[in-house]
Amino acid sequence: MAFVEPVVLRDRGLRLEPLALAHEDGLAAAAADGELWKLRVTSVPEPQETRLYIETALQMREQGSRFAFAVVDEATDRVLGSTSYHDILPAVRRLEIGYTWYARSAQRSHVNTTCKLLMMGHAFDQLGCHVVGWRTDNFNFASQRAIERLGARKDGVLRGHALRRDGTIRDTVMYSLRAGEWPESRAQMLSLLEQHAQAG
Repeated sequence: MAFVEPVVLRDRGLRLEPLALAHEDGLAAAAADGELWKLRVTSVPEPQETRLYIETALQMREQGSRFAFAVVDEATDRVLGSTSYHDILPAVRRLEIGYTWYARSAQRSHVNTTCKLLMMGHAFDQLGCHVVGWRTDNFNFASQRAIERLGARKDGVLRGHALRRDGTIRDTVMYSLRAGEWPESRAQMLSLLEQHAQAG
């Protein structure tokens, strides 16, 4: 039995469902919203590469190393982007959240915080994880700020760690949150979502 079993997570008008080939057109449209593949610090697929992106995610799921979700707007069934559990280590009950990207029109909204709340809640409360981690490009400052808003702590920087799509070599910033820190993190995210709802 896989550590992460197929599951659908729902909250605040969003649905996280296991990524499948049926999401190809919706995911391509989400990537095209803002031409996100042109950002050198992300892994967003070009629209014509969306099928390969999904097939790779499904292969990694088969291997037990990654479980990808499509992020869907429940009201319209529009695919807003994708996010994943990855580097899944059942023996130490640890996984990371990443491969996360959203259509530009879904950014700076409640979408990312809601997705993180759902995924962290499932990881800590249902899967019994001891640690949830994140990693990001050292030049992706927006991602670093978003991770820090979740209450995650910076573990350090892995220098010369990975290739970017433009062929340059990146340093990777590592973050983590332990199970004992989850209740405070959850309260912080609920507060942020409440503020966003009041502002909207």
